[in-house]
Amino acid sequence: MTTVKGLQKFHFISGLPRSGSTLLSAILLQNPRFHAGMSSPVGALFSGILDQCSAGSEFGAVIDTPLRRRLLRGLFDSYYADKADKQIVFDTNRQWSSRLPALNDLFPQAKVIACVRNVAWVMDSLERLYRANPFENTKLFGDAVERNTVYSRCETLAQRNRLVGFAWAALKEAYYGEHAESLLIVDYDLLTQAPERVMRLIYDFIGEPWFEHDFNHLAYDAPEFDQALGVAGLHKVRSRVSLESRRTILPPDLFAQYAELSFWLDGSASAANVIRMKADAAIS
Repeated sequence: MTTVKGLQKFHFISGLPRSGSTLLSAILLQNPRFHAGMSSPVGALFSGILDQCSAGSEFGAVIDTPLRRRLLRGLFDSYYADKADKQIVFDTNRQWSSRLPALNDLFPQAKVIACVRNVAWVMDSLERLYRANPFENTKLFGDAVERNTVYSRCETLAQRNRLVGFAWAALKEAYYGEHAESLLIVDYDLLTQAPERVMRLIYDFIGEPWFEHDFNHLAYDAPEFDQALGVAGLHKVRSRVSLESRRTILPPDLFAQYAELSFWLDGSASAANVIRMKADAAIS
């Protein structure tokens, strides 16, 4: 299958860490028309190009807006040039939630799928990964003060420029922003409990014909990347889609603190699309 240059479609996966973005990519990868994966460097490259082209940079004064658009749009074409046989490309990066105005301009038909989860369980998942690697000082924390205890670790991750805090703030901006209609919120628990129902809604949202997925035989892992971060297992996907029930390892006060941050449960002031638990699992 060959895609005519310029007709390749781009969509984006964003949202909170430990909330199913890698699982969603593993499912999407089963469709031979699609390419998806873990977080790519395109987001960082996007920010770097914009920095070099903006006011205050050496070349900002000689690069106008149309040229910036061409450079940034060309970044996607160049990075995914070896995926020309794929009609649909899903690029994953948590910063896309904060880039909706630019994405809407560059890709007017693009959709952003934001994976979410109760923030307390996000913190629980990250804490479990940390404790599963007791002989490694993961790069998630900068020094001994940040990694001292579960309290300092959660507080660090929740800061607005760190792993969880940035993703949460960026998603909240997108959820209440002017381009919220291009956003679909996918809850991890719903994806793992009813994968086919959720995936059918995702296909409807992006306007693509349904592909019959096998939710019992998935494959995705990135051990080299995870080892470089000092967090083994960060992007490993189980072969079968299922929800695992467990008790939290967070102290009760910490769990309660972060369990209150699920702003997407209130849809009264947002135009975003949210997959909610209803009788027909409808998008509302």
